[in-house]
Parts: sequence; structure tokens; C-alpha cells
Amino acid sequence: MDTVISEDGTKIAYDNVGKGPVVILMTGALTTRLFWSGHELAKLLAPNFTVISYDRRGRGDSTNTLPYSPMREIEDIQALIDQTGGSAFLYGHSSGGALAIEAAIELGKKVKKLAVYEVPYNSDENARKAAIEYSKQLTKLLAEGNKGDAVELFMKRVGMPDEQIQGMRHAPVWQSLEALAPTLAYDNSILGEDNSTPRDRIASINVPTLIMAGGAGSAFMRTTALELQKAIPNAQLTILKDQTHEVNVEILSPVLGQFFSSKDAG
Repeated sequence: MDTVISEDGTKIAYDNVGKGPVVILMTGALTTRLFWSGHELAKLLAPNFTVISYDRRGRGDSTNTLPYSPMREIEDIQALIDQTGGSAFLYGHSSGGALAIEAAIELGKKVKKLAVYEVPYNSDENARKAAIEYSKQLTKLLAEGNKGDAVELFMKRVGMPDEQIQGMRHAPVWQSLEALAPTLAYDNSILGEDNSTPRDRIASINVPTLIMAGGAGSAFMRTTALELQKAIPNAQLTILKDQTHEVNVEILSPVLGQFFSSKDAG
């Protein structure tokens, strides 16, 4: 494990494997650099790339500095890029994809290419109303220090059955999830007030971009992927057959590797 100090003094912990152009991997909600499939993805990409897996602020071995804003997380990414060579490819999964998108908007030439998988924007009117209500409930629960119910609220929002949630509440992993609960507000902030696709903002992205979604997952994810592909200049869309939100890294890694190494993508 290595560390870098972000602009506001936050310590960001990361792992560095492989050799070649730098790829930075960004996790989604309730995950750390070790508590998701990213470390396996890093191993698969390592023969051709220097792969950075890091703990986003407030998670794992990284520290935290309040108050939070998405811009602080972008500064964390900039610190990682500056530490590891000055420019990088970015890959973000789920809400980590929304963070990668924001970084591509803000960091200019430091980002060489952008790839995201199933960013959970949803422009449907009912979904937007539900996102606003979720935000209100999440804010209330976290203000009350009710981390367990905040985690449960998120799990219900993403469609996890009640029986499975109650089983997890009695599992050893639950304590780790509660520790990450405050960062649910961070992911929600990055996705925007109503979680709708930010078409105007993403139109300014000027790096080659790969938008991915699973062919066997939620239909709205594929709708969102198409919205992103249409709104981002120089973006291409790939649907990974038979994949859900928990994408198989054995399927994902060659797609990412080809995109990041292809000359015609920038």
C-alpha cells in the first residue's frame, strides 16, 4: 500500500500493480479498494498497464476531511495522477463511474481516456422523484447517526430483497458496511440532486469515452448508457452480453484493455 496527500490534507491510500500506461480504478457505493472486484481486475490489466486501486476518502485506509464536496474527490484523483506520471486512463464502476465522469470534465488533459460501467443515472420522472426522497431519508438517518438503517435504505433502493438484507444485518460484514455508511451521501452527491443524466455537463467531455452496460441487468442502465453515449462527444457504447451490475472482470478486462490500448481511441 502507498499513500498520497490530497490538496486538503486527506491521506489517500492506494495499491499500484503492473507496468505501462496508468489506469485508475474507481469503486462504487459501500466499497473499498479491497472490498470489490477491482483488485481482481487490476491483476488482469497489470501485464499491460500500471493499475491504481485506491480507497476513496472516508473508506478503508484513506482518511477523511469535512465538509465533503465532489470536488474534493476530484482533487484526490488529481493527486493520484500527479503521483503516478501526470496523466491516466480512468475506469469507474456504478457511482464510481459518475465520479470518473466528473474528473474527466474537471481535469482536462490529465485524463487520457474514460471508461464507465453502469453509472446509475436515471432520467425517468418517477425515478427522479424517488431519488430526491431517498436523499432526504438518507440525510436524516445519517444526521441521527443511524448508520445501519442508512445502509438498509440504500440496499432497498438498489433492489435487494428484505430477507437478504436482514441476513446481512447478522453477518460479520455488516459492521464494515456501517463504517462506510457516511460515504453513501458522497456517492449520492456525485450523482446529483435527482440522479438524472447531466446531459449538458457531459457534453463538454473531450476525451475518448467507453460507455458500458450489462445485457442481463436492469433495463434503465442500458437506457442511461445510450443517453451517455449520445451526449458525450467521441463516446462509444458496448453492451456486455449476459452481464449484470456485478460484472465479471474476466469479461470486462479485455474490453477495457482493448479500449485503453487502441490508437484510434486517442
